Amino acid sequence: MTAEVKKIRTPLDDATVKSLKAGDQVSITGVLYTARDTAHKRLVEALDRGESLPFDMRGQVIYYVGPSPAKPGKVIGSAGPTTSYRMDAYAERLMEVGMKGMIGKGMRDKKIVDAMKRHKCVYFAAIGGAAALIARSIKSAEVIAYEDLGPEAVRRLEVEDFKAFVINDIYGDDLYEIGKAEYKTVV
Repeated sequence: MTAEVKKIRTPLDDATVKSLKAGDQVSITGVLYTARDTAHKRLVEALDRGESLPFDMRGQVIYYVGPSPAKPGKVIGSAGPTTSYRMDAYAERLMEVGMKGMIGKGMRDKKIVDAMKRHKCVYFAAIGGAAALIARSIKSAEVIAYEDLGPEAVRRLEVEDFKAFVINDIYGDDLYEIGKAEYKTVV
């Protein structure tokens, strides 16, 4: 794991994705899209019907978040990550149409880790419990689809220096597994 913070911009290209390794600290600037399980289900259903998505998925990063309402004068409320495994049923389908990154918390299913290798997609973790701090990196937020889902609607976020860690890279490495192995050597 490196102490250096890698500055990356979205949308992600293959060269950037290839440069990221499990354990890397990143600072993301650009656009992130938000979606949780119900929105993911709708996105995949739209693809299955041959419909266009509300945004071009190629190179994009989806942040698994359902932000709280913005207080007066703020862009967004608290915006901490949600548990990622709930999106596992839909993630590969979105990778197939070009998604290059996902941000959430917790481990991913082996099937999804294998799909990340095939489709050259990375999984980042944002720090759970730091929702108010994370919100500071969000410079604008706009609902672009499924407004009826309230906090779980699809949003387009413009972010600056959004902090995260690479958990799963395209080489099959997993920061959680690396951490467990390192722990065993010191205990």
